[in-house]
Amino acid sequence: MAADRRIVIVLFDGVQSLDVTGPLEVFAGADRYRRARHLDRPGYTVTTAGPAPGPIRTSSGLTVVPDSTVGQVAGRLDTLVVAGGDGVNAAVADPAFVASIRRLAGRARRVTSVCSGAFLLAEAGLLDGRRATTHWSRCDELAARYPAVTVEPDPIFTRDGDIATSAGVTAGMDLALALVADDLGRHASLAIARHLVLFLQRSGSQAQFSAQLATQLADRDEIRELQQWIADHPGADCSVAALARRAAMSPRNLARVFADDVGTTPARYVEGVRVEVARRRLEESNDSVELIAGECGFGTTETLRRAFARHLGLPPAEYRLRFRAA
Repeated sequence: MAADRRIVIVLFDGVQSLDVTGPLEVFAGADRYRRARHLDRPGYTVTTAGPAPGPIRTSSGLTVVPDSTVGQVAGRLDTLVVAGGDGVNAAVADPAFVASIRRLAGRARRVTSVCSGAFLLAEAGLLDGRRATTHWSRCDELAARYPAVTVEPDPIFTRDGDIATSAGVTAGMDLALALVADDLGRHASLAIARHLVLFLQRSGSQAQFSAQLATQLADRDEIRELQQWIADHPGADCSVAALARRAAMSPRNLARVFADDVGTTPARYVEGVRVEVARRRLEESNDSVELIAGECGFGTTETLRRAFARHLGLPPAEYRLRFRAA
């Protein structure tokens, strides 16, 4: 067997545990897959490294003991994975820790981040002039703090040269599966996804769809109930007038209250919900685009096509070709 690929996952106090364990389980599963099939390709040896000796407490309260400190990691690396989490702001404020990440990146074949770990890569200057993503709730902050980085809020992961960044939490597993596909082939990554009971491997260009509905939880009970009704009845009459009648408000008052609570107009919100429902139907069913357009409230395929172009940047038929689950 060829020598293993050396992977180091960097963590810190307040790290999101899934940012660490998600990619780790993918790479460990890939190594078991390789050995079970006697593939003459490099496997994976995964270790973890923290900023200082001693245990790390994750944002959920789980305690993890890293294998070493970042300063103790020596030699060449195949892949550097920088996790994210609630403690990333404190980690970014530690110049020695950031400098260690910069040094490790210089010895790695490829560098990746999970979720807000992108802030550490950006602070180290590794994302300057590159495309990157992070958790949808922090994309604006990443762009504001690091203007030399081209932040893409939609993809679940981006790759720019030898650096890859992923969106929130479980998107790190999608990125890890993509790296395994590069190393061992798509059959290996799909086998691991099935074993971990994950959604069949998503492409990096698939969007962080929750970003479109990020501000969807209203403060007022009547607006929250209206939102739930829209989600349950996307094909119904969801005009402002119809929604106003259901909420016992005037159309003008509903439009004002909805925008104040949700951060968008009722029409835009309804369209986002309908796109969400339609894209899942395209992924999971054999129904025609025409049928999906009608049942999801778009009426015509042309209306559906325009909505997909606005929200997802590609037409429904092409979306189905890329992301269909089977």
